[in-house]
Amino acid sequence: MNQKREDVRNVAIIAHVDHGKTTLVDELLKQSGVFRENQEVMERVMDSNDIERERGITILSKNTAVMYNGTKINIIDTPGHADFGGEVERVLKMVNGVILVVDAFEGPMPQTRFVLKKALELQLPVIVCINKIDRPEARPLAVEDEVLELFLDLDANDAQLDCPFVFASAKTGSATTNITVKNKDMKPLFDTIIDYIPAPEGDPDAGTQLLISTIDYNEYVGRIGVGKVDNGSISVNQEVVITNHHDPDKQKKVKVSKLYEFDGLSKTEVKQAGIGSIVAISGISDLHIGDTLCSPDSPAPIPFQKISEPTIAMHFMVNDSPLAGKEGKYITSRHLRDRLFRELNTDVSLRVEETDSTDSFKVSGRGELHLSVLIENMRREGYEFSVSKAEVLYRQDEKGHLLEPMEQVYIDVPEEFAGNVIEKLGQRKGELVNMTPGNGSTTRLEFMIPSRGLIGYRGEFLTDTKGNGVMNAVFDSYGPYKGDISYRNLGSLIAFEAGEAITYGLFNAQERGILFIGPGEKVYAGMVIGQTGRSEDIEVNVCKTKKLTNTRSSSADEALRLTPPKILSLEQALDFIDTDELLEVTPSSLRIRKKILDHTLRKRAALQGQKPTR
Repeated sequence: MNQKREDVRNVAIIAHVDHGKTTLVDELLKQSGVFRENQEVMERVMDSNDIERERGITILSKNTAVMYNGTKINIIDTPGHADFGGEVERVLKMVNGVILVVDAFEGPMPQTRFVLKKALELQLPVIVCINKIDRPEARPLAVEDEVLELFLDLDANDAQLDCPFVFASAKTGSATTNITVKNKDMKPLFDTIIDYIPAPEGDPDAGTQLLISTIDYNEYVGRIGVGKVDNGSISVNQEVVITNHHDPDKQKKVKVSKLYEFDGLSKTEVKQAGIGSIVAISGISDLHIGDTLCSPDSPAPIPFQKISEPTIAMHFMVNDSPLAGKEGKYITSRHLRDRLFRELNTDVSLRVEETDSTDSFKVSGRGELHLSVLIENMRREGYEFSVSKAEVLYRQDEKGHLLEPMEQVYIDVPEEFAGNVIEKLGQRKGELVNMTPGNGSTTRLEFMIPSRGLIGYRGEFLTDTKGNGVMNAVFDSYGPYKGDISYRNLGSLIAFEAGEAITYGLFNAQERGILFIGPGEKVYAGMVIGQTGRSEDIEVNVCKTKKLTNTRSSSADEALRLTPPKILSLEQALDFIDTDELLEVTPSSLRIRKKILDHTLRKRAALQGQKPTR
């Protein structure tokens, strides 16, 4: 017999990148008394890893819980980035409603649409929180209308359209249900959650059913499965069977050794948990996302949507450049293999495949950001390796036609740059679907473009719009192959010999293009040290010193003025490399190099097969 559990609410916070989800969770934690009065709390406490804090994005969904008037509210903070959409889809299975956070100035953005669509498909009730109403240019009432239009666009039913709106400023820690009435705390948001989000229900007397929605990984206890108890109860030392909706043959008996519930930012050990509780289970090594833990006498897996497939791949290789092994702690193929397969413990959208070579692994993910976060994490942990240019994953339909991943791209740019963007994306097989006036003097452009057309475009986009453009892409579907896209128009400046870059050599080289290195840096033959102003590659000798004679002194070199080099970030370097180049990644350096370092062999390869297009 199904019962409601009134003392619990399970809610996910969903939103576009940077609309203030994580800051909002901070405030809910503070005001529910999770922190002591005088406790020092860092900003965005939920973004726990360094990359999340630096980039200001949430990558992994996080669980927390607060108590409000005797009701436990389990809150899940989800990522806003399309590359981590796999995370959002899964955690929505754990909750009974969502809080959709929308910026009071920007209004609904592409990712708002993506996450809201997922919530409406699962028939989840939605509370709309219009955040940042303290911004000087905020326009909360206009944004309220835009959100309702989005609901209509996504075919929301009448019950979903009749959703409550809360106006908040996470920064000042206040919320109100009436924009004209000022308030000093988050109480109206807490009350709306209790009143509007349904209590979880299930049959407490039935056999255990618990769907694993997230996997955490910890060096000491191994895999930790997180999920919601749908039916029955679960207790320590209980025998359960692991089943899976997509794999009917999977039936494995295991024992629950440790059980935790969430309390504030920490986990508390419990002996037993009932329906509606979100719990973490450790001690089961073979646990995967989508598995259901059931009672042995009536194993029935819970249906679970398949995780979105990767659309983009790179090869991760052992670094074999002349400078290999000098800066990294983990450099062998065994290190690389173990680390990549370990990542699969927590990242469900990732695929790692062995290749013909033991030194190379094919790693597929949801997008460039997804893979660049993995690369950045690995280099911070002391790994040294090389990666190839990102390439898209093609498919074939029944008739053998080639299909490729297509993305919907939304771009907000000041009017004067719109023409330039349309022209550039047109060259990359982008199709302009819609063009509407945005906020102020901006224009919103909507494109349908092959995923490979976006590879390497972000840096160019920022230059073309003088840093004023905002670009968001969401995977749409697989469509017919759009034809070849010519890639980088400009060639590379390549070092001719190994040694140390010298001012005199660099001074001569800078006339040929833009340099990526400064004096004193170690180079080797075949290393890319800059970009030319022409379409072909040029080899230069940056280690060349001036021949000294009685009349030519070395002190004259001090008068040579070098233009400061363009130091590439990881994303820029991944964007820049061509199909015949690799990016060498170490904890302290990023170097671009040709796949074939030897000048003669490279020339021969170029003659045999022209430079590949994507």
